Amino acid sequence: MSQVRAIIGLGNPGADYEATRHNAGAWLVEALARRAGGELRADRKFLGLHARVQFEGRDLHLLNPTTFMNRSGGAVAALCQFYKLAPDELLVVHDELDLPPGSARLKTGGGHGGHNGLRDIISALGNTRDFHRLRLGIGHPGDSRQVTNYVLGRPGKAEHIAIEAAIDESLATLPDAIDGHWTKAMNRLHSFSAAG
Repeated sequence: MSQVRAIIGLGNPGADYEATRHNAGAWLVEALARRAGGELRADRKFLGLHARVQFEGRDLHLLNPTTFMNRSGGAVAALCQFYKLAPDELLVVHDELDLPPGSARLKTGGGHGGHNGLRDIISALGNTRDFHRLRLGIGHPGDSRQVTNYVLGRPGKAEHIAIEAAIDESLATLPDAIDGHWTKAMNRLHSFSAAG
């Protein structure tokens, strides 16, 4: 099992979006950069904010694309080409409607589930789905017609605290995931819930 060499957090750019549910993936990568003592800096060649960090002895690339969500693939493809990263060395972190706030799940492969960021990454990587995902629960509004407004809305206080708790637990499981110990990482993360 190959090691994870890059962690990509999905979101939309700009102040209008930074506190919205759709940016949960970007929040995790920002938290990881802080914890590793690194700083995400704008890098035009990667169409995003990039940092190279040491996290618990592991060399990692962090990337938050600054394209809009449905154009995330260009940033991921540019990083892969420059650093010669294979899809199975990537961990893409994104918001997940099908999980309640306060929960997170690791997954390898699979479809995009209607997530525009994942859809564009799959396409940009030559239609491969062989990358790892970390799905951060944001809950579902209950009506598919409300999804767009919901993901682009800001979570309430209790919801935000639950998402932050899931991010903390995700960071705690990352060393195992990075090293390819997926079962161990999944067993820990999938038993965690801060959902109210």
